[in-house]
Amino acid sequence: MYQFFIKRIFDILISIILLPFICVICLLFAVAIKLEDGGSIFYNAERLGKNMKKFRMFKLRTMKENSPDIRNMDGSTFNSSDDHRVTKIGLILRKTSIDELPQLVNVLLGDMSLVGPRPSPLGNEHRYSEEFKVKFEVQPGITGLNQALLRNAASMDERMENDVYYVKNISIFLDFRIVFLTFFSVIKRKNITRDDVLK
Repeated sequence: MYQFFIKRIFDILISIILLPFICVICLLFAVAIKLEDGGSIFYNAERLGKNMKKFRMFKLRTMKENSPDIRNMDGSTFNSSDDHRVTKIGLILRKTSIDELPQLVNVLLGDMSLVGPRPSPLGNEHRYSEEFKVKFEVQPGITGLNQALLRNAASMDERMENDVYYVKNISIFLDFRIVFLTFFSVIKRKNITRDDVLK
């Protein structure tokens, strides 16, 4: 009942309430992004959602335009505190996770949920075990267990383990815990990049 009905109602109601405030914040940063290099405001990346269906995920652009897609050896997205691809405004957006706020639109469209496993980038499908593919039985989220516990410092194996755990234990209590932990993770600026785990 929660996963297939109540959760969706929460997603819609909370998104509608937050959207006016989010629009103001995004508008301010949109101007800053445009002033910095004159490039596009949004980065609309293709991702895999529920049932491995492709959709376009909305983000505020944090990198220089046409930057290469760099992956770690385990297939996870490369991120570093000295990544030359990231713009000055992008650094602020990433530290505060404000770049993810436009995904409220994805939530309203039904592509995502407020809480769930993060959407998977294309290209790693061959790495996914049958056990991990249970991740695609639920809607991906703006935040999830990985973001709450490890943020961007999670390895691919840790991401897989946490995503499978979430799907098998999904509940309103787990979702509230994830939101609570994510809030404090962002406030404390923990694990913003993968190399933070080595510090």
